[in-house]
Amino acid sequence: MHPPIPSAILPEAYWPWVAVIGFGAFHGINPGMGWLFALSLGLQRQSARAIWQALLPIAGGHALSVGLVALLVYAGIKFISIPVLQVLTAGLLLGFGVFKLFNYYRHPRWVGMNVSAGDLFAWSFLMATAHGAGLMVAPAFMGVSRAHSHHAMHVTAGTGLFLAVLVHTLAMLLLMGLVAWVVYTRFSLAILRRNWINFDLIWAVALLTVGAIALMTAL
Repeated sequence: MHPPIPSAILPEAYWPWVAVIGFGAFHGINPGMGWLFALSLGLQRQSARAIWQALLPIAGGHALSVGLVALLVYAGIKFISIPVLQVLTAGLLLGFGVFKLFNYYRHPRWVGMNVSAGDLFAWSFLMATAHGAGLMVAPAFMGVSRAHSHHAMHVTAGTGLFLAVLVHTLAMLLLMGLVAWVVYTRFSLAILRRNWINFDLIWAVALLTVGAIALMTAL
């Protein structure tokens, strides 16, 4: 008997996980998602440990925001077909992307530098929700759900989505920690004043790009 020939099913099944990790890395690099806040706390307290203590609740708040979107996706596929849900999500992404494109400079601000872990958790949840972080990952979550629906992976869609949120958060936390650590040990905040990148504008364009890709995939 000839050995089994790899089919196109594997890329189709695994690309959502690549997207989940990629979005996690992108969210981690974006200073608006928390590493800049953690770095500022570390510099203020002259402690690298303060950075790591801040990053954990920041990652937790982000995970809650993204997890709520995953929960909505899980609930949505129970009542709406995935193609229709993809079109609706793509429309939301494009609409929110246009809104952020013209309002990328606006941020929710309600905390100072003297914050607790609970404050950081709540701030991160608010920032991730206001920026549409979970919405950006929603197409990948639908891909995870569909993969577990069509392929015998011995994992339920709910468990798959939980793992997707966990993997996304870990990727974000790893990149946040790496960027904050490198800037803290090598450059401090001086490099940001000299070489600042407008990540808010990039974020708006990313929302529009993901929305366009999601719409083309759905259609």
